[in-house]
Amino acid sequence: MSDNDKKKILITTSTFPKWEMDTTPPFVYELSKRLVDDFQIFILAPYSTGSKKYEKIDGMDIYRYKYWFNSKNNLSDGAILPNLKKNKLFYLQIPFFLLFQFLAIKKIVKKEKINTIHAHWIIPQGFVAVLYKKIINKNIKILCTSHGADIFGLQKFNFLKKWILNNCTRLTVVSNAIKNEALKIGSKINTEVLPMGVDLDIFNPKNYSEEIKSKYNINGSFLLFVGRLSEKKGIKYLIEAMPRIIEKFPTTKLLIIGNGEEKNKLEKLSKTLNLENNIIFTGAIHNLELPKYYATADIFIGPSIITKNGDREGLPVTYMEAMASGSVLIGTNLDGNYDILDHEKTGIMIKQHNSVEISKYVIELLDNKDYREKLIKNSILKIENNYNWKIISKKYKELLK
Repeated sequence: MSDNDKKKILITTSTFPKWEMDTTPPFVYELSKRLVDDFQIFILAPYSTGSKKYEKIDGMDIYRYKYWFNSKNNLSDGAILPNLKKNKLFYLQIPFFLLFQFLAIKKIVKKEKINTIHAHWIIPQGFVAVLYKKIINKNIKILCTSHGADIFGLQKFNFLKKWILNNCTRLTVVSNAIKNEALKIGSKINTEVLPMGVDLDIFNPKNYSEEIKSKYNINGSFLLFVGRLSEKKGIKYLIEAMPRIIEKFPTTKLLIIGNGEEKNKLEKLSKTLNLENNIIFTGAIHNLELPKYYATADIFIGPSIITKNGDREGLPVTYMEAMASGSVLIGTNLDGNYDILDHEKTGIMIKQHNSVEISKYVIELLDNKDYREKLIKNSILKIENNYNWKIISKKYKELLK
C-alpha cells in the first residue's frame, strides 16, 4: 500500500523519546511505529532543548512544538504532574504549553489533511484535541488513550475530564480499573481495554547476563525495581523491607533503576537503614539496555500505592517486561494489577504500604526455586497470549480503521 492510499493519523503525546538513547519511556513510540504499515503516522510531542523540531524515524513524521524558552528542565521534561508538584513555577508554562500544542495541531492537520487524532492522556492532549475539534474542525475524529495518572490524578478536574471524554469518538484504557474510573466520572463513549505491549523478541529470558552480576558485584540473590522514583511507585516500602530480607539472605542486592523527584529521599532512607552495600541506585537506563537486567533478576518488585491525592499507576509496562523476561513479579493489590497478576499463579500480589509482606514473599520465593520457575512459566505464557505487541498493535489497527 502506498502512502497516498493510507489513512493519516496524528498522534499527540507528552511522553516520547527526545533523541536517540533518551530514557523517556518509549511505549507511545513502540505502538506508533507498529502502525506505519497501515497508516501514515504523524507524531506531535513537546520540544526539549537538544531535540529536533522535525525528523522522520521508522516511517513516522515527528513534529515537536516549542512552548517555552530554551532550558534543560521545562514542564514536559519528565512527568508533568510530578514536575508541577516539585516546582510551582512550572504552572506559568501551562497556558503556553496548551496554546502552542493547539496551534501545532491546527497547522499539521491542515498541512497533512488529517482526519483522525490519537491523543495519549485525557489531560492535556485529549483536552487540546477536543478544543481544536470544538473551535476549528468539528469533523475530526478523536481516539483518546488513558494510561492511568490522567484519570486517577487531578480529581478536582473530573468535570473537565467528563467533558473531554464525551467529546471524543472512542476511548481506550490500559486496564479495567481505568475503564471503571472513566464510567464513574461520567464517560458515555465506547471504551475498550487495550494495554500497551511488550516486544517478545527483545524482552525474554535469553538475555540473562553474568556481565550484569559482575558489574554490580551481585554474588547472591538479585532484586530489581525499574521506574520513575515518585511517591506512587511506593519504593520506600521496598527499601524498608530490605533489612528483614538480608537478615535471611545477607548477600542479596536490590537495583533501583530510574530517576525522579523522590531519589534523594530514598537514597537517604537507604543510608539511614545501613543498606548502602545491598541497594544500588543506578539512575535511568535506556530501554534497550533493560532486557538483560530483567532477565538476570530473580524477582522484580513493583510496590505501587495510591497516594493521598488519588494518583496511582494504570498498568505498568515494566511489569509486563519483567514477566516476559523471566523475572518473578511481586506487585500490589491496586485494581489495575488484577488484569495481569493472578496471585500465586503468574506472580505475587501483596497489600500496598506493606514492607512486611514484601519481605515475607521475597524470602519465600528465594527459598523455593521450583516455585519461582512455576510462576515464571505461567507469567511468560500470560504475556505471550495477552500483551504481545503483535496482538496489541493489531487491535489498535482495527480500531483506527
